[in-house]
Amino acid sequence: MRTVDAAGLGIGDDHPPRIMGVLNVSAESPYSPSVYDDPAEAAAYVEDELLAEGADIIDIGLESANKKFDVLSAEQELDRLDIALETIERVDGDAVFSIETRYHEVADAALAGGFDMVNDICGFADPEMPDVCEAHDAAVAKMASPPDLERPGAVEAVDDIYDALGLNGFTDKTIVDPAFGGWSEEKTLADDRETFERLREFRALGRPILVSINRKNFLRDLAGRSTEEALPVSLAATAMAVERGAHIIRTHDVAETRDAAVIGDAFTRERTRTPSVEELDVTTVREAERHLEQHAGDTTVAAESVSRAFSVRGLDDADREALSAAAAAAGAVASGDDTVFLAGTVDALETVADAVEDGAGRLPEVAADIRNTLT
Repeated sequence: MRTVDAAGLGIGDDHPPRIMGVLNVSAESPYSPSVYDDPAEAAAYVEDELLAEGADIIDIGLESANKKFDVLSAEQELDRLDIALETIERVDGDAVFSIETRYHEVADAALAGGFDMVNDICGFADPEMPDVCEAHDAAVAKMASPPDLERPGAVEAVDDIYDALGLNGFTDKTIVDPAFGGWSEEKTLADDRETFERLREFRALGRPILVSINRKNFLRDLAGRSTEEALPVSLAATAMAVERGAHIIRTHDVAETRDAAVIGDAFTRERTRTPSVEELDVTTVREAERHLEQHAGDTTVAAESVSRAFSVRGLDDADREALSAAAAAAGAVASGDDTVFLAGTVDALETVADAVEDGAGRLPEVAADIRNTLT
């Protein structure tokens, strides 16, 4: 996992999770507390609210990315950029300023005018965006999107999201964003929940991960909460996202989100990271396959890379002996009297299941239960 330097702010596994607060200079943006069109008032909001509550990065949006609004042209965004530039000039505080845009012209003008990084909500659909960011040596958050400047985030299936992040490559300072939220009519809450469940897979890209999950529908729906009531579910998801590998949390609720991220970080399992060796965060065969793909490896060995452990109860002596023999033959472990501890790689346990599925007693049931878990 590479570390990204965003104007001196380290982002990656060796740094604490970073909080990205939001400021909008777009009157059509739906979250009114973060919308300002007066630079003095906007700067005061940044200082008194976002920075005071612990934001590391301030993400300034020039237009709402909500799909129900018309997309502004690059020229229209540039017309609004002056407000954003005057705002950051007025801010008296230490922060990294990010410009949210889909256009390389806007990114170029913003970076030349004092912004530090880019939040590209169309994920390099503008093919000149990577060159602009590299020319300014700027970090860039790349949200998974189709190759279409008018359809930010409109990718549904997790596998397609993963592939979309590769559109037009990466810069040395790219941060990936899997695009949570209702960016298209076809994207369902179940799609977002699957993306969250599989968040660790995006670590295989070897780049820091940004998530924007604040009060999102896929979380609110689980708890049956309105947007106004949804802060607790957002905070629970924030801690989980950090534990699963997220490095930047984009939010309107800075202070509370920071606390949740601190907790998630504190209870994330320590992994070996030296100049020579990095222990990968792999818990499923699919995650192993992602890493093997990135290393040009043989994905068929993924099942040999991930282990599982089971407690098996209710077997008679003959069943235990048969299970132990099958485990020994497959290179797995089966140990215990009344309750058997069964462990091994996914590949080995599949072999065990194959060996006992036609056995006596409860062994066929055990084989089916193991196989269902492994898949």
